[in-house]
Amino acid sequence: MGGLVWLASYPKSGNTWTRHFLHSLIRSDQTHDINAMRTLTTADAVREWYRGVLDRPESEWTDELVAAARPLALRRIAQSADGLVFVKTHNAMVKHLGTPTIEPSVTAGAIYIVRNPLDVAISFAAFKGGDLDEAIDAMTTRGACAEPTATMVYQYSGSWAEHVESWTRRPARQLRVMRYEDMLDQPLETFGALAAFLRIAPTRQQLEAAIEASSFDKLKAQEDEIGFNEKPDTAERFFREGRSGQWREALTASQVDRVVAASRPQMERFGYWPL
Repeated sequence: MGGLVWLASYPKSGNTWTRHFLHSLIRSDQTHDINAMRTLTTADAVREWYRGVLDRPESEWTDELVAAARPLALRRIAQSADGLVFVKTHNAMVKHLGTPTIEPSVTAGAIYIVRNPLDVAISFAAFKGGDLDEAIDAMTTRGACAEPTATMVYQYSGSWAEHVESWTRRPARQLRVMRYEDMLDQPLETFGALAAFLRIAPTRQQLEAAIEASSFDKLKAQEDEIGFNEKPDTAERFFREGRSGQWREALTASQVDRVVAASRPQMERFGYWPL
């Protein structure tokens, strides 16, 4: 049985961490190099999947053309391997410009990672090379899209609350939701449940080894030593602190209020409110 297994999250919520854990677990006989994750996982916004689907120069690709081509591009990803394909996405699960961002006909399942938006704001600001207020503006704007880059097509992230709700409002057997904070505080239970969801049965030793290989300290040390090919030029580094509760030190009361005002129902659902 084939199809796409989505690794979905709002940006800076633990997607790369999850990808590295899966790579370390499934490809345990290979290197744990952070730059080798693409041998197991891909991303739905990578331009390569749209080449051959869109029959015009990339300089002429509009968001409308990309949206219309998305179902064919996602089918190309699904057909790229005999079995399941793990696909990173920061797209909200919506219909945009007349086309679903997530194609149900090639979807086998999804893993959704959610993180306290107050902490997301700090990481998002550093990732974009901007300030906190700009990051909060982006996170609280419904319909927000990430602009295309030299390697990626545009992505519809929406607001943090919009993104979370779009993926988690309908519980399903094919969906596994993980909190970033539980990945930190209860790694054995959280990653063990993820392995079980994927019908992988590692020994405790294998599970612990994959968790250790994907620890924040290990990932940060690798970035320091060899660099990380997914770090944008706007960011000083990709792996920063890897902890929860940073917002208590970094955000003003006004900034907290802005995030909560736009996100409170979803924050309540996942235990981020009351503060």
